[in-house]
Amino acid sequence: MAKHHCAVVIPTKNAMPFLPKVINKVVNQRTPWTYEIIIIDSGSHDGTKEHLRGLDRVRLIEIAPQDFGHGKTRNLGVEAADADFVGFLTHDAEPADEYWLANLVAAAEQDPNIAGVFGRHVAYETASPFTKSDLDQHFEGFLHHPLVVHRDLDPARYEADEGWRQLLHFYSDNNSLMRKSVWERVPLPDVEFAEDQLWARSIIEAGYRKAYAPAAVVYHSHDYSFTEQLRRAFDESRNFEKYFGYRLSPDVGPALTAMGKLAVRAFQQNLDERYGKVTFKDRLERAAQRVALIAGHCLGANHEKLPRFLSERLSLDQRLFNA
Repeated sequence: MAKHHCAVVIPTKNAMPFLPKVINKVVNQRTPWTYEIIIIDSGSHDGTKEHLRGLDRVRLIEIAPQDFGHGKTRNLGVEAADADFVGFLTHDAEPADEYWLANLVAAAEQDPNIAGVFGRHVAYETASPFTKSDLDQHFEGFLHHPLVVHRDLDPARYEADEGWRQLLHFYSDNNSLMRKSVWERVPLPDVEFAEDQLWARSIIEAGYRKAYAPAAVVYHSHDYSFTEQLRRAFDESRNFEKYFGYRLSPDVGPALTAMGKLAVRAFQQNLDERYGKVTFKDRLERAAQRVALIAGHCLGANHEKLPRFLSERLSLDQRLFNA
């Protein structure tokens, strides 16, 4: 069989609430070239594997749950792909239209030095008004900068400005694409967190370019409970310090002040009417989620001062404590 121009790699685990619709959208992409679909399942027991085995267009790779790693498993998919470009989705990220994949590839083909591309996320219709607004604002922010970025845009700023470095290495494997020839030199790191952003930092520092494709859109969003947000923020903060040297809300006093301000803002903030009616329940959940975010960041930034049993209870990923 001739080499494909692109492959789409999707890791799955107990994905049935989302997967059939996601796969249907991927299968029906309109492209002028051929592409393959590779799914790597790590021990699903909800019918995911059985569903996938019945699909002609899907190439299924099965691994043991203990063999899963965010970077490691995606590297397995890229290695298996007989393609120039490899796109990534998560099993709960649904392409918004039939041009999602073509738009990612078109962004990469602008320049042979573009190693990676990330696309836009929009919230599911069922998401809270605040989640919808947050996602739109986040991705609209990238439109204020060049759509193709690289270290030489402003080398002095790259060295001195942490926010600029964060912008240059933002990358999300919920909706992304990489050039396989670059991956052969710079594979995804085998880490428990932020394999996508660490890879993006590596390619930026190796002199490659990264592109944003605002027309390559997926539906992907989460409305986290207080506890879910606290635990995710704890791991995020701990790992951003470990891998990037960023300390998120490290000081207790300012963190408490920020929690109070954000909780009050949740009850005062007016959203654009396109996000629908904001209920009291929405505001209450928003306040709790914002408090949990800052509290989790502060706890994560100070994790070395916490008793080990508490850190283990807070973390979603026990591998953090076996490293």
